[in-house]
Amino acid sequence: MLQSVLISKHIYGEAVAFLRESVRVDYHDSDEGLPARDLRQRLSGKAGLVCQLTDRVDAPLMDAAPGVKVISNVAVGFDNIDIPAATERGIMCTNTPGVLTNTTADLAFTLILAAGRRLGEAERYLRAGRYKQWRVDLLTGWDIWGATLGVFGMGRIGQAVARRASGFNMRVLYYDPFRQSERVERELGVEYVPKDELLVQSDFVTLHCALTPETRHLISTGELQLMKPTAVLVNSSRGPVVDEAALADALATGTIAAAGLDVYENEPHVHPQLLELENVVIVPHIASASIRTRTRMCMLAAENMLAGLAGRRPPNILNPEVLE
Repeated sequence: MLQSVLISKHIYGEAVAFLRESVRVDYHDSDEGLPARDLRQRLSGKAGLVCQLTDRVDAPLMDAAPGVKVISNVAVGFDNIDIPAATERGIMCTNTPGVLTNTTADLAFTLILAAGRRLGEAERYLRAGRYKQWRVDLLTGWDIWGATLGVFGMGRIGQAVARRASGFNMRVLYYDPFRQSERVERELGVEYVPKDELLVQSDFVTLHCALTPETRHLISTGELQLMKPTAVLVNSSRGPVVDEAALADALATGTIAAAGLDVYENEPHVHPQLLELENVVIVPHIASASIRTRTRMCMLAAENMLAGLAGRRPPNILNPEVLE
């Protein structure tokens, strides 16, 4: 008898068809997530769940569906899943790293450029009919070429951003709890520094760390006050890594110059003050949003699912201890 899998939200059709070749699929083909009660009901009797970062997969949900063997997240981040609870119950959890590295790095660097050169503000200025003549100081921003870039988190995405920075002749500083080898630092042309030193020296600061209890509000009032008044902060990791109220205040008071944000502390809600500020570029969590990358993420989630259900080690398992 075929095992059954629930897909909690709309994903690319190639992945749905791939799953249907091997398992029975209960597909909630909607951009709207299932309410918690409906998710529990639909997951009952299933062997697997293909979920997304908007789905809260906690211990009560797992207990309501004791037959679940695999939880496959269509994302690289997995703070929406209670991994310890899943491990305790012997449930394999997987994510989709690697395939979105360069697409996400592209967006992070786009935000560096857009916020540094005030592109959002400039477009709004033009569309509002305010552009009457060229002026020597019209919407002047901050050079990216030759500036100092500070990278929090030198994993796959952080490294990809550092490579892009080399094309702009940037000095790249980084901080990470796990320092890279001298060989990697040399190849990337990056310099390891303590957190506070990175904040003090950098013209641009970009965040590429997972959301953990240690990184929640990694950037708050104290950190923002260490930054240059001409500095730009970019976040394309997870929203709660930044204290959004503190950032809004720093932007409004000139503590820092600008910000570029792809993620928010209480998505899809954005701090209302940020929406009113001209010196912040805001986009709706689109760092990995290319057709090729999002399709590959869905396919990788499906591959992880089928491997786990077949008793094999999934390519991207988050809790390998359940296999021991």
